[in-house]
Amino acid sequence: MEKSLTSEESLSIITEMISKAKKDTAGDGGFQLLLWGWVIAICNLGHYALGILGYEKPYMIWWLVVPAVFVSFWHGFKNSKKERIKSHISQVVNQLWMVVFAGIMITLAFMPVLGFNQNPVILIITGIGMFVTGALIQVSIVRNGGVLLLVAAVIAFLLPVSQQFLLSGIAVILGYLVPGYYMKKKYRERV
Repeated sequence: MEKSLTSEESLSIITEMISKAKKDTAGDGGFQLLLWGWVIAICNLGHYALGILGYEKPYMIWWLVVPAVFVSFWHGFKNSKKERIKSHISQVVNQLWMVVFAGIMITLAFMPVLGFNQNPVILIITGIGMFVTGALIQVSIVRNGGVLLLVAAVIAFLLPVSQQFLLSGIAVILGYLVPGYYMKKKYRERV
């Protein structure tokens, strides 16, 4: 027969799960947020700068994403082997970002159909990922990063494609890197 939990025990379990999810999401300092924040910001700003400088193939800078994918998966795999217990919220956050990644890949596959306006769509997808992550782990700066990315998506739709790269680079710095460094600081305080 199952034992019924008191309201205090239930609240304690929920609080513990949220705390563990925050720590898991922060990981070793928000590694994934910082990795992807830097890579995508550099690629967006680099694409913009190379286009301004008249480089014939400014999109070549996006090849930096390939090693980042391997580093991201390797780091995630390595960390998942170390964990004994994974909270439900952490599993939801991981699955959320797998779906965000799939959404980005689908968007990139259809860039010509979108008239190469993929940046606003990607900002929407990642904005949703950041907002939901922030809501799940109850960290307002992460949730606000998601809102910022969504606002940037609206603005990006109003800009020419060439200028979307500049806006996206700035939005990623503010919407990914700022929350990532915040998580890193909080993680270090807990260790």
